[in-house]
Amino acid sequence: MATAPTTDQPDNANASGPTAAEIELSIEQKHVERVHDRLEVMRDQARAYEAEGHRRAQFGHEGGLVERDVIVYQAAVWMRKLDSQEEGLVFGRLDFEDGEIRHIGRIGVRDEEYEPLVVDWRAPAAAAFYQATATERQDVIRRRTIRCTGRTVVRLDDDLLAPELADGLTVVGDGALMAALTRKRGAVMHDIVATIQAEQDKAVRAPADGATLITGGPGTGKTAVALHRAAYLLFNERRRFEAGGVLIVGPSSVFVSYIEQVLPSLGEQTAALRSLGGLVDGVRATRHDPAHLAAVKGSLSLLPVLGRAVRATPADTPREFRTTYHGHVLRFDGRELDRLRQRALDRNQYPNAARSNAASALVEAAWEQLPQELRERRRTERTLFDREMRDRTEFELFLEQWWPHRTAAEVLRACAEPAALAHFGRDVLTKEQAADLAASFAAADFSVEDVPLLDELAQLLGNAPVAELEEEDPFAGTGVTEVSSWADRLGGAPRPERVRVSYAHVIVDEAQDLSPMQWRVLGRLGRRASWTIVGDPVQSSWPDPAESAAAMEEALGDRAHHRYTLNTNYRNSAEIYEYAAQYARRDMPELELPRAVRETGFPPEKFTDLAEAVRAALGAVEGTVGVVTALAARDEVSALLKAATGAGFGGGNSLLADKRLSVVTALDAKGLEYDAAVVVDPERIIGESPAGTRTLYVALTRATQRLYVCER
Repeated sequence: MATAPTTDQPDNANASGPTAAEIELSIEQKHVERVHDRLEVMRDQARAYEAEGHRRAQFGHEGGLVERDVIVYQAAVWMRKLDSQEEGLVFGRLDFEDGEIRHIGRIGVRDEEYEPLVVDWRAPAAAAFYQATATERQDVIRRRTIRCTGRTVVRLDDDLLAPELADGLTVVGDGALMAALTRKRGAVMHDIVATIQAEQDKAVRAPADGATLITGGPGTGKTAVALHRAAYLLFNERRRFEAGGVLIVGPSSVFVSYIEQVLPSLGEQTAALRSLGGLVDGVRATRHDPAHLAAVKGSLSLLPVLGRAVRATPADTPREFRTTYHGHVLRFDGRELDRLRQRALDRNQYPNAARSNAASALVEAAWEQLPQELRERRRTERTLFDREMRDRTEFELFLEQWWPHRTAAEVLRACAEPAALAHFGRDVLTKEQAADLAASFAAADFSVEDVPLLDELAQLLGNAPVAELEEEDPFAGTGVTEVSSWADRLGGAPRPERVRVSYAHVIVDEAQDLSPMQWRVLGRLGRRASWTIVGDPVQSSWPDPAESAAAMEEALGDRAHHRYTLNTNYRNSAEIYEYAAQYARRDMPELELPRAVRETGFPPEKFTDLAEAVRAALGAVEGTVGVVTALAARDEVSALLKAATGAGFGGGNSLLADKRLSVVTALDAKGLEYDAAVVVDPERIIGESPAGTRTLYVALTRATQRLYVCER
């Protein structure tokens, strides 16, 4: 019979010798040490491969230099992958009916005889670690989760799937999932590779093609599933997805910072992470517009307004052109120039690509102004007339001023002129909407909601036909032909990311919040991509979910859909989730909500003093505390916490100085989690937007252990 399960972890051997749990810990320690020793051998092999690459450069021809760059780059990637797996390299073990033992880890490791010491978690051979259950064991008797610090095994947690077959097997620990759920949170998200559950694993390993739609309430692990899916796809179809690129889009820069270490911890360095405010090159927007403005900017009804803005005559352009030809004065006033602009745009709808069309329209109109007898007498000289007009300096200068190559930012800034925007928005915008939008476009920085407008304007403007710029060489003329290798470039400061024209796979988290205009941006980035869409309709902050859903379907096109639903809330205690769920039911009573799997005995607590609530939260948990506020109250709340002292928590320092504490808006809290959360002024959060009740629901579900509600 199997040894009785125990939740005790070994400290010191007792007088009668090591306990069964200590023996098991020792067995796993020996295996982990063997794996790490083998990892050192693999590092030596990578270094030797890199040295061979450098040796190729001595061949004295370009082919050798190319081979050197390729080999050194591959060696650098290999080394970074090996170096990133030091922590938790081995995290699981399976014991099968036939006596086979299979260890699971972050990457695959083989011994000198090429026998597996560790199976990569993404490989088919590791699937049973996540999919086996007591009713569908897949021949697994015992599943063990191994927790390490560096090379040291510190904890084992076993799940026994077939007690009747467990003769000789010792079962220790609390079970992997419950141990993970009670572990304190940090400032960044950690992977859940050791505790992925069966329903999550099905979504992770969904077909690579088409669109995978993952729905689940708060705490069901949607974000973790999306990130692990990225790692899974890169592992199984590396050539396709690494070459084409994987884009992961999160709701905010706070969220992206929170998740950015997950993929490197899983052995993947190549996916691009972008927030909704960072989808356009050169723009990193972090602030949100008030709800009424965000609703206008996100709606497709704004498309004709942007189209008119692009086609309009830019401000400060010449309103007259005058020249002479053979004694004849050729002159065009503002009305005639506007007519010529329209003629050019009829020939090419993209203004930045239409300057040559504008030049042709101007030359044609100038020819038509010549007296008829001169045109008839010189008809054979029309080509000469064209050439002479285009070669004139005054013509070139006028054309540059009259038809400038404009950026999307310049056009959007032009919409800050109230009269101009009212004209562009005729029959679309109310007078109040036009005034509010114009004021917002005059702000010093762009908002998150401005980013899709910038991308849309860039599409409408088109590309200017300019020569491709070469990268500046700071060592030109010095005789230095190379100052770095691929290894240097990979290991040094990251090069600026550029948003690709189209990716091979696009992953969208918190998709329920995207506006139709944001979906248009993603549709362009993923027009040749497969997709993973993660969201929860109950958490939607967009006031018209049906409009957003239609825009999503437009972006996905006719791709096949693979749907998965996550039904278990692993984050919140039952006490916290039941409190939050009342707000979800208020807005969408017909939807089925997830089930929280654990109880803590700590119901949410209410306060009227913000500082007292924060002190209570910091005293109750060892990990992180999030203070979640209304959008308009963030600065006010931060100032109050900066002024308040945390007596007993840092010797009377400012509460805000505690590194465990962060203040976020209810919108930026999407996707984040804290050991304790303090939700400030719930009614103010509700009142900020038509979707305020759903936004509050999100805010109340950020806590894993304790929830405090402050009603000031």
